[in-house]
Amino acid sequence: MSDRDAAFAEYFGTRSEAMRGTAYLLCGDWHRAQDLVQTTFTKLYVAWDRIDRHEALDAYTRQTLVRTFVSDLRRGWFRKERVSDSTPETAGVGRGSAEDRLVLLAALAKVPPRQRAVLVLRYWEDLSVEETARALRCSEGTVKSQAARGLQTLRGLITPQQGEKVR
Repeated sequence: MSDRDAAFAEYFGTRSEAMRGTAYLLCGDWHRAQDLVQTTFTKLYVAWDRIDRHEALDAYTRQTLVRTFVSDLRRGWFRKERVSDSTPETAGVGRGSAEDRLVLLAALAKVPPRQRAVLVLRYWEDLSVEETARALRCSEGTVKSQAARGLQTLRGLITPQQGEKVR
């Protein structure tokens, strides 16, 4: 295995699960999230030799993931809802109850894609306004307005009874 391949394999091994979690929050489907991550890391592998700043790989990978997600939406390859006989996979255990998590994920899935991308990058990935603007190739003002609208949409989607539980 070459040094290039070893470095890529190490990065993939350490960051693929975190990127899969981010992808799930964007699309709401674990299988599609895996496809997004696979496509993202394929693009990353192709560009690996052209990337000068390997210390900024997370930002580059996250940006590629979001762009791949938005690009797939534009093509209309995926439907918003899928019927299935099996229960959905779950991510690792987080704070709050499973019911709270399901309520939030269901509401997040109903937020428009651009607003959802901003919410995921700002509040899940904990990026600053500036970093989110760079990742989405938009102005900082757009990030702020999309975040405000996305949060307002989330609040409107969660009923008062659910909101009390989630808080």
